[in-house]
Amino acid sequence: MLRAYKNLLQRHPFFTQAVQTGLLMGTGDVIAQVVVEKRPKLDLRRSATFTAIGFCFLGPSLRLWYGVLERAFGAGRQPAATLKKVALDQFVFAPTLIASLLTVVPLANGHTWGDATDKLSNDYWTVLKANYVLWPWVQIGNFYFVPLQYQVLVVQVVALFWNVYVSWKANAPLAKKTKV
Repeated sequence: MLRAYKNLLQRHPFFTQAVQTGLLMGTGDVIAQVVVEKRPKLDLRRSATFTAIGFCFLGPSLRLWYGVLERAFGAGRQPAATLKKVALDQFVFAPTLIASLLTVVPLANGHTWGDATDKLSNDYWTVLKANYVLWPWVQIGNFYFVPLQYQVLVVQVVALFWNVYVSWKANAPLAKKTKV
């Protein structure tokens, strides 16, 4: 099975990483619904939407981004290059990705643009701060030790748990605004 995965990854890196990202994001959403939200019934449309976002958007974006970082700073165990990759990843890619997810998920689930921008303004800083607790450390190890073709997989294995959190935040109902 590992050999088949390696072959797919070598022949079709974008497609393979898109599929694995979609599946892991969908799994994260299912866990969020069942374990965190304790929903009596699974919202399959919501899980399919989260899976599709991983497949169509996040998986390919990660693979492209990691390729850009590798071309810009090289591969292998170079501490200075690793820190530059992590800095760009955390201060350029992560804030953009979080804003995109917090906007796209509500829109994909049928909410209005106003609802999506409210979701973004309500949850962006909370999710970004949580990102900074986890992801810089993951990315230091990922960029330093892991070859490019496996970096998306490493991130997505850790992201299985992160996706539970992001799915929960992105799909949580908006707090009603109260007039003062």
